[in-house]
Amino acid sequence: MTLTAPPAAAGSVPEGSRVSVIAQACALLASVIDGVRFGHLDDAEAVAVLAALEGLGRKVDGARLRATTDIGVRAETDLGNGSLAYQNGCRNRVEFITQLAGISGREAKRRLKLGETAVERTPLGLPIPARYPVIADGLGSGELGVESAEIIASTLTALQGKVLPGDLDRVERALVATATGAITPETAGLPGAGIRFAPDVLRAQAMEWQARLDPDGTAPNDDVTEATSTLTFGLLRNGLYPLRADVTPELRGIMDNLFDTYLSARSRTPMFRPTESLDGSTDGATQDGIDESAGNTERFSAEQYSSEQCSGDTRFDGDRRTAGEKRADILRDVFQAAGRDPKTPTMGGAAPTVMIHVNATDLNAGRGVGWIDGVEAPVSLRRVKETICSGGAQKVIFGDNGDVLYLGDKVRCFTPKQRAAIAARDGGCIIPGCTIPARWTEVHHVLPDGKGGPTNVDNGCLLCWFHHHTIETSGWKIRMKDGRPQVRGPLIWDPSQTWRPGQSHRANTPSPEPPWRT
Repeated sequence: MTLTAPPAAAGSVPEGSRVSVIAQACALLASVIDGVRFGHLDDAEAVAVLAALEGLGRKVDGARLRATTDIGVRAETDLGNGSLAYQNGCRNRVEFITQLAGISGREAKRRLKLGETAVERTPLGLPIPARYPVIADGLGSGELGVESAEIIASTLTALQGKVLPGDLDRVERALVATATGAITPETAGLPGAGIRFAPDVLRAQAMEWQARLDPDGTAPNDDVTEATSTLTFGLLRNGLYPLRADVTPELRGIMDNLFDTYLSARSRTPMFRPTESLDGSTDGATQDGIDESAGNTERFSAEQYSSEQCSGDTRFDGDRRTAGEKRADILRDVFQAAGRDPKTPTMGGAAPTVMIHVNATDLNAGRGVGWIDGVEAPVSLRRVKETICSGGAQKVIFGDNGDVLYLGDKVRCFTPKQRAAIAARDGGCIIPGCTIPARWTEVHHVLPDGKGGPTNVDNGCLLCWFHHHTIETSGWKIRMKDGRPQVRGPLIWDPSQTWRPGQSHRANTPSPEPPWRT
């Protein structure tokens, strides 16, 4: 097999032909590798084949890093509707890359992090040189492996701002030379000069450079004054209240452990979960609902979810939210869980409850905003409708003088028994791959109330806050069929656009009959 259009030089292949040439090269390489009988090579051949394949792998890894970085720039959420991630129904660039490349979210983040410092980028069509050009050259030539590049880049980043630029350049050249086996003025005459060292040895040398140039590091010898943690709110700015917090190392460790627990999709650590949250005995089990009264039957427990329930598709590890936004949502959930704890003090005889007020005329006309008591800033009508969808509404009619003429019952709200039934059916967020359990979900009206959708089990399904908040824009579609929710994913997830059953509770699948009973 031969290549019909071999790339003689960089840029010599027409744009439209590059993909086909790469495909031909892959096919040729596959045929060559398939013809190698690894167990039948002599020692010299086996060593040479491995060395050749590793050299090829480094070249491919460098190209994959550059391609991933390029896609990451094109899929930045800051681009709005121009983002490749949003155009393909993904929450952010990490999710888009994991789906496109078939890699884990962790691997996508590794590439993007390294690409920020070791790859030339063109976010607005103008090239931005790599922060560490020697690393970039080594990756591009295939002489430097990605693992070694990560070690060097992290070392340089730790030293940046603490040493002179000339010293930083010297460290970069020396470490790249150590990783590639090159001889530079920094390594000439040293033991092992000209030998390619493995990442483990390189890591030790990088630590030596760091200790030599920055002996204090992040642990200076200055006395530390005893400090206390503080937390305050700032003034409203751009629709958000700034939260200013200064925490001691101890509190930082406590908070990090809590955040890591919830951010880890595969953790099996205790969750804030009421023991009776799914049996219909509690009211106000929705997130961000208009009525979120605690009820007196909830208890905190240290129940653990199984690895099957807590693990999931890593595409959903990272979403449109930044890490800071995820932490804010976790903090919101913690406050809501604390508000539903029967040990929490009451206000006016009732558990802490968030009430959003909206004018009925505005709500029906699709205009205006909602208001929360004690908060100066308004709530968008979209968020009001989402809250009504999950938490229900209660009508209050006022007279001409502002006196209350009528207080209606809570409507458009799934009852505790309805929610328990839906939770038993769905088990959690029904979107495939989402790992949010029933306790943390909202009940969604599949057919909206404005279109005649009833508030019953056959028209409700569980969605996590994120999927509920974005169901109109993310490309996911939901319908009910024979009392069960079905979903259809965005085009990038499911090119066939087939309606499929949503995720359901694990208990809905019976265990197989033991073979000795058949």
